[in-house]
Amino acid sequence: MRLKLGVIGAGHFGRFHTLKAAGASRQEFPRVEFLGLADADPARAAQVAAEAGTRAWESAGALMAAADAVIIAAPTAFHHGLGMAALAAGCHVFIEKPIAATLAQADALVAEAAALGRVLQVGHVERYGAGMATLRGSGGVGRPLYMEAVRVAPFRPRSLDITVILDLMIHDLDLVLSLAGADLVGVEAFGATMVSERTDFANARLRFANGAQATITASRASLAMERRLVVHGTEGVARLDFLAREMTLVRKGRGAPLEQLPGHGIETLSWQDHDNLEAEQAAFVAACLDGAPVVVDGVAGRAALDAALRVEAACAG
Repeated sequence: MRLKLGVIGAGHFGRFHTLKAAGASRQEFPRVEFLGLADADPARAAQVAAEAGTRAWESAGALMAAADAVIIAAPTAFHHGLGMAALAAGCHVFIEKPIAATLAQADALVAEAAALGRVLQVGHVERYGAGMATLRGSGGVGRPLYMEAVRVAPFRPRSLDITVILDLMIHDLDLVLSLAGADLVGVEAFGATMVSERTDFANARLRFANGAQATITASRASLAMERRLVVHGTEGVARLDFLAREMTLVRKGRGAPLEQLPGHGIETLSWQDHDNLEAEQAAFVAACLDGAPVVVDGVAGRAALDAALRVEAACAG
């Protein structure tokens, strides 16, 4: 069986999804029949379709009617409406992050997908990254006690319809939530507007029900790019530098002995980046065709949105 797949949205992420799916359906994903894309702007849809060598559909509804599954990469404000329409048309649905604009909308999508027996996957692509795979493969550092994430980048005029919290920080919110393994019980945050009309810099401090804590910093108005994650756990510390593709582990009884920290050793691991978007799309195809578990399902997407909205509320005072 081949999965008839389409993309809705021809913006920044929609273009990437279209190029990847169009190429992959002919090469890496022989079980995919890529139908093309649709966008509210016909000229933009035609431009991306020509670049990808695929079809631009006259409407999202027409594409949904022909597809088995769709990737929704439209602006966040349209995620709920398009997602509900796609589910009603019988499609499995992949929605770019954040899952929706509100928790009520997220809940409706989760409930509808469950009622109809359709896959609902949310585009938290960092879960599929080689860095996180290296951390998991290393055995980790025990139960996380404190985590610190930094994700800052120079300004780019995209995704300005949402804050940096829903644009960038939500990636690390999702990662921290998945690592903490407990409910989020407390949020403090500060945010600032720098170059757009919405929050461009934010720092959040999170507390979890199991006692774990985290600090997350995100900026889309930095002079340089940084992407780091530090996990202090019951068995040691992991420091990941995603740009250098390197992780340093300090753990009890493992690695080269450390004189300054008796009973502990140090290891340095590196990785080669793989195509996270391709891995994410492949996981969606496997979930649709084979019933494979959804790594980032609607419930996880809803949890990340809840955390992001709580950070936004704390920033607003």
